[in-house]
Amino acid sequence: MKVALPSIGEHVDGHFGHCEFFTIFTVDDQKRIVSEERLVPSPGCGCKSGVAGELAAKGVTVMLAGGIGQGAVNTLAASGIQVVRGCAGGLREAVGAWLQGQVRDSGENCSQHGPEGCHNH
Repeated sequence: MKVALPSIGEHVDGHFGHCEFFTIFTVDDQKRIVSEERLVPSPGCGCKSGVAGELAAKGVTVMLAGGIGQGAVNTLAASGIQVVRGCAGGLREAVGAWLQGQVRDSGENCSQHGPEGCHNH
């Protein structure tokens, strides 16, 4: 299984559409991380960048994200990628918590974008 996270340094980027890169973790059947790679997205914001197809082509089936808009959720879903919203913190810690069943989809989408990020309220 391959799990991707929008990343800034070694942390989950809270805004999917403007992340520096995506970190892709390969997880084995024993729920252990066995490899890690980075994907720098094509130019463009989130769902308009073509990144969903790039991630799907690499075998990604789960996206652990912080803030993400409904358009990106729909585009990822159409590429066979399940989105889990509301993730934060260190990349490996976020994947580990999800693998242990400690992370559930928050169900919240970014609804408005501005220079300081997304605003849910």
